[in-house]
Amino acid sequence: MTDPAGKLDDQTRLELEAAAFRRLREHLQARTDVQNIDLMNLAGFCRNCLSRWYGEAAEAQGVALSKEEAREIVYGMPYDDWKTQHQSDATDAQKAQFEEAAKQAH
Repeated sequence: MTDPAGKLDDQTRLELEAAAFRRLREHLQARTDVQNIDLMNLAGFCRNCLSRWYGEAAEAQGVALSKEEAREIVYGMPYDDWKTQHQSDATDAQKAQFEEAAKQAH
């Protein structure tokens, strides 16, 4: 990662990136009305992607973190609880948009 203005040392950059991630995570935890499929269709990533990236980062640092543990960190609760409380069935239109985006990505 670069610092175009040349103002950030590595530790400060790391702290700012961590703070931005925490803010994104908190925002997504609060916006339970936004479904993962909507995030995927609009942005190409979702909460599950974030939890996978978190787990991969942990693994790269030698930290043992299960898929379920990483998801709980991102979702703010066990994934199955989040699905029960907040996830709705995808509409046919959402599914079609998802499939079209997947075709274009390959």
